[in-house]
This record gives sequence, C-alpha cells and structure tokens, in this order.
Amino acid sequence: QVHVVESGGGLVQAGGSLRLSCAASENIFTLNLMGWYRQVPGNQREWVAHIRSSGSTSYADFAKGRFTISRDNAKNTVYLQMNSLKPEDTAVYYCSADDGTADYWGQGTQVTVSS
Repeated sequence: QVHVVESGGGLVQAGGSLRLSCAASENIFTLNLMGWYRQVPGNQREWVAHIRSSGSTSYADFAKGRFTISRDNAKNTVYLQMNSLKPEDTAVYYCSADDGTADYWGQGTQVTVSS
C-alpha cells in the first residue's frame, strides 16, 4: 500500500503562485503514475495533471500553461507548481498514486484564491 501526503496549500491572491507537494511512502519511479486532482464541495473530483513513470506529463485544459507537475525521485515527492492562480482554482487538491494494482489518495490540501 502506498501512502501519500499533500502539503503546500494556503490562501493566495489572484495572480499569485503556490507549489503543492506530494510525498510518497515508496520510490515514485516504481509507480505507474502520480497525479493531482481537485474538488470543490458539491462537485465531482476533477483531474488536474499527472506524471507517468516515464516522466511524461499531461494536463487538463484549464491547467495548461499555468500549472507544472514535476517530481524529485530522490525525495519521493511530486510537485504541482501553480502560477497565475484564479479564484476558480479554489478547491481541495488531492494527490494520487497508481502502483498498477490500485489508486491511493492523500487527505488533500486546501487552496484558496482570493479575488
């Protein structure tokens, strides 16, 4: 079982930046994929970005050009750099890890963007 813990959320003004971190309990280069999702209360969880074991990345349309997913294998950590934040980016952001047999989720970190 993989454990992941998110951090780095907070309150930021529109146009600002935040970097989220996701620390995994296992070597992330052995995982198929790690991703970021977000959820607003009352809405479904929404995919933001993911990074595969190969290092390839994919982004939701709203994240392209503003968000960057990256990883540090030595620290078993995946990051989500978020720039040019908008009030509509306000949500709880979750990290997920796919080891090929199951998806594992963290508790989430709150991101609030004020206008």
